[in-house]
Amino acid sequence: MNRRRFLHSATGAAAVGLAGCLGDGGGDATDTAATDTGSTPTLTRSPTDGPAPTSTPQGPSGVYVQSFRETMVMPGTATAGAGDYRFALLLAVPHRFWTVNLDERSVTEIEDGDDLHLMATVWDPETRTVLPDSNLSVEITRDGELVTQEVIYRMLSQRMGFHYGANFPLDGDGTYTARLSVGGVSARKTGAFEGRFEDGATATVEFEWSKRVRERLKTEQLDQAGQRGALRPMEMGEVPQPRAPKPANLPGTVLGTGRSDGAKLVTTRLPAADADRFTDGAPYLAVSARTPYNRLVLPAMGLSAAVARDGETVFEGPLEPTLDPELGHHYGAALPEPVRSGDEVTLRAGTPPQLARHEGYERAFLKMEPATITA
Repeated sequence: MNRRRFLHSATGAAAVGLAGCLGDGGGDATDTAATDTGSTPTLTRSPTDGPAPTSTPQGPSGVYVQSFRETMVMPGTATAGAGDYRFALLLAVPHRFWTVNLDERSVTEIEDGDDLHLMATVWDPETRTVLPDSNLSVEITRDGELVTQEVIYRMLSQRMGFHYGANFPLDGDGTYTARLSVGGVSARKTGAFEGRFEDGATATVEFEWSKRVRERLKTEQLDQAGQRGALRPMEMGEVPQPRAPKPANLPGTVLGTGRSDGAKLVTTRLPAADADRFTDGAPYLAVSARTPYNRLVLPAMGLSAAVARDGETVFEGPLEPTLDPELGHHYGAALPEPVRSGDEVTLRAGTPPQLARHEGYERAFLKMEPATITA
């Protein structure tokens, strides 16, 4: 599909503008990259200008340390939708990435004319919860004239986790305006999120494109490239990280963690007395899906569960994508009766996460075999 084609459909409320050109030293996202062992990656060469590497390191299947670390610039943030949505705009060098259709992936190479990789994160400013399960379009203008517009990809990267992004061409140096339009969150909303994020919203962020900005956009090669592990997500000031809760912080009783093609599926049960916001007087089964390192959430998945007791199936059905202040983004279902000790809970991903992947994740979360947990 030609990503230069106009795919935008207007959403939601009126735009709210914020931010302007970059200030000296104030717009760079802080880099705290490290592998899962906690060590700082050793650099094999000095930072350079230009696109991210276009070859993928050899190494294990599943999640591996990407071959490079990049710096990013965050021109600004904006609030829209009566305060329900907060946006951050980030810029980096152009990237190759992989799109996913069911369990097949396709590489998107850097095109001639791509100037930058534009990324956006959207979150609830009240709870600092990153909002997945939506779509986001970007319209870029300069001096009031349209330069380009796209519905950009839902993406997963080691340094950003879940976000929206794509490569974009620009029209020379100058000041641009990015108009970010997000659709309502399609996942079920529970607890304090019930009734929120139903409508879309639009915000604008200005950004500068100049030699000064390009000099901030660097890449560094890592000699851990291809090893099993992942870089730590960036610390980006007010921008929250899209992490799933630690298992110990999940409500209910954690039954265990299923593993499927790199994904961790932390499974918990809630008794009927604690599950009113999810069910009508029934117990609840919830699965919090995350990456194997750094607990980055894995939305856009089709997940189901079966509960077997003494060889008999006592429950089988889909798990609904749900956004909850305590459980975060998860997949859940009401049960006819509580899960008992010794029951086997089998999780099946009929559809793996339908997310575009940056390097380091393109070999994982695709061929997802069933995972069984014994309560």
